Amino acid sequence: MDHRVLGRTGVRVSPLCLGAMMFGDWGNQDHDDSTKIIHRALDAGINFIDTADVYSAGESEQIVGKALVGRRDDVVLATKLFMPMGPDTNQRGLSRRWIITEVENSLRRLGTDWIDLYQVHRPDPSTDIDETLSALTDLVRAGKIRYFGSSTFPAHEVVEAQWVAERRHRERFVTEQPPYSLLVRGIEADLLPVAQKYGLGVLPWSPLAGGFLSGRYKRGGGEVTSTRTARVPNRYDLSLPANQRKVEAAIAFGDLAAEAGITLIELALAFVLRHPAVTSAIIGPRTMEHLESQLTAADVVLDTATLDRIDEIVPPGVNLNPEDAGYAPAVLSKPALRRR
Repeated sequence: MDHRVLGRTGVRVSPLCLGAMMFGDWGNQDHDDSTKIIHRALDAGINFIDTADVYSAGESEQIVGKALVGRRDDVVLATKLFMPMGPDTNQRGLSRRWIITEVENSLRRLGTDWIDLYQVHRPDPSTDIDETLSALTDLVRAGKIRYFGSSTFPAHEVVEAQWVAERRHRERFVTEQPPYSLLVRGIEADLLPVAQKYGLGVLPWSPLAGGFLSGRYKRGGGEVTSTRTARVPNRYDLSLPANQRKVEAAIAFGDLAAEAGITLIELALAFVLRHPAVTSAIIGPRTMEHLESQLTAADVVLDTATLDRIDEIVPPGVNLNPEDAGYAPAVLSKPALRRR
């Protein structure tokens, strides 16, 4: 695979990043099989792996760590923190107290002395951004992490973090990890231009829209159920109009892919990789079959006519389901914050 520079760091990563969310209790519970998938990805040219402390309560990090024994130096390794990791109210968030504690936990689970890219999984409205940047800067200077980034931050919070870092002489976020796919294009309106302005590497998550773009929906086919419906009904319950729109668009994209002589998975991943702001798309295979179906996408280049057809099906800057944005400010979910 050709490699791309991660933001302005000089570090080169593969255009496909192996996401490890499905390794462990949340997905593939066979550690040996998960290890084989990781090794196959590395052998295919992927040198970038992304996980998080919360994935299967740390089990994903443990699987990745064991799989990288003897190969750690060849991999750009990324993980994340923020989500709850226990019953204690302080075992979550972006306070200095938790960041300093949890980075040590991740280092232990990953079996490594350093993390290449340490990311904050979501914004934390209860913590001053300078508190977070200060702690992360100290970890860089201590050699615990090489760089740090954000995930699913609104564009205005990305800008704020950059300005705070400059004014307070902190290290800065070098990457942003947002949701982006053929069905979830909202970040094209603001986040991606902001990322380009500040030289951030962009690492889209869910480029297959949580399975909607895996090819499971066919024209004239029967109803397809998802195990995620019970867990995240707003995004996967097919009785909801917003999700029905996603199915209709996925079918149209499937037809377009067939016309282009490629699979829908290849179309979906190639679309994300075509945007000039994007560095590497995070794929999240649960099985070897899933991985093999996605590896070929790195070699697919979409022509202008195909990109124009895509824009006709889902216009630029549009999320067919607003719930797919991945993050909503507290002012939208807590009425008391917007009422006197």
